Amino acid sequence: MMNSKKNSNLFVSLTAVILSLTMFLGALLWNKDSVKAASESTRNVPRTEGEEQTISVYKKTNESVVFITTTTLTADPFDFFMEAKQRQGTGSGVIVDAHRGIILTNLHVISSADKIEITLADGLNYKARLLGFDPESDIAVLQLIEPPKYLTEITFGDSSKLDVGQRVLAIGNPFGLNRTLTQGIISSLDRAVRSPTGALLKGLIQTDASINPGNSGGPLLDYGGNLIGLNTAILSQSGDSAGIGFSVPINQIKRVLPELIATGKVLRPKIGWVLVDTNQGPMVLRVLDGSPALEAGIQPIERRVKDVFLQGYVRDISRADIVTKVNGKTVRDKDEVEDEISKSQGTTDIMLTLRRGGIKGTERMVKVTPVLQ
Repeated sequence: MMNSKKNSNLFVSLTAVILSLTMFLGALLWNKDSVKAASESTRNVPRTEGEEQTISVYKKTNESVVFITTTTLTADPFDFFMEAKQRQGTGSGVIVDAHRGIILTNLHVISSADKIEITLADGLNYKARLLGFDPESDIAVLQLIEPPKYLTEITFGDSSKLDVGQRVLAIGNPFGLNRTLTQGIISSLDRAVRSPTGALLKGLIQTDASINPGNSGGPLLDYGGNLIGLNTAILSQSGDSAGIGFSVPINQIKRVLPELIATGKVLRPKIGWVLVDTNQGPMVLRVLDGSPALEAGIQPIERRVKDVFLQGYVRDISRADIVTKVNGKTVRDKDEVEDEISKSQGTTDIMLTLRRGGIKGTERMVKVTPVLQ
């Protein structure tokens, strides 16, 4: 009787163990199948056409974006030992010529730098030298001293064909985060803002693609992966992205790039005057000594006086010239005057239409031969 009871208890225990193992294995297999199914489901989620295009552009272009580190030596004038201290800065750049190792960036990224180092997509650091810079467009051109054999360069686009609302991508190194991608649209065109170096930058692209400290010098791309601008500034109360960023259009850069590489600077036509905007149009405030404007007989508001009893400047608006046209094109303010003069590139004489003493004055044509500076 006792043996029968023991056998019965043993049978029940074995049955319970087998049942537990069966349930455990079933649950394990079910979880495995569920994880596999979830994984398959995740892999099979279709990407939109826009996502595929964004991924494709990033893969094609991200290795052309470089990380720039600058070192500046500073000394405290009140330090008795005048011990030099190192101050580091960071920014972005983009490779535009793989064969020669030429990189575009912003001037304010590398200004005052005693040492420039470039970190490429391979994670290695390379030394670079400054080829040239243009303060008026906040552009600097660097060249790797010993570039590696295989570099990824970016393709130039055409910024004259951009439209507000067009989708764009930005790649850079915000806060030291290498080759970060952001996207947005072109918010406006032909904006004018001051660069961190104080230069008035004109004709800029405005975008809401997120641009932060460290993005300066990085590329703004269209959805074909073409370089349409160089990210240069943001408008923000905090210093971080507020959705208002600005890029120098690539067509502006292409016009000066060959000269920057060849000579290190950009020569622009100068007339030698100072203009001021008035309610009647741009008026000549002052004419510089020995300038083309002085030789052409252009009359300013302020004229230098040197005699025994009076030295300095006298003001006479009634004899000052207002500029109404440059090479036959009507101009309304001093910025338009300078823009039209810059288009001549100093290769030809400039024809100015002037009115003496205001818009009711006598109109006359003056030919001026600018100098390149």
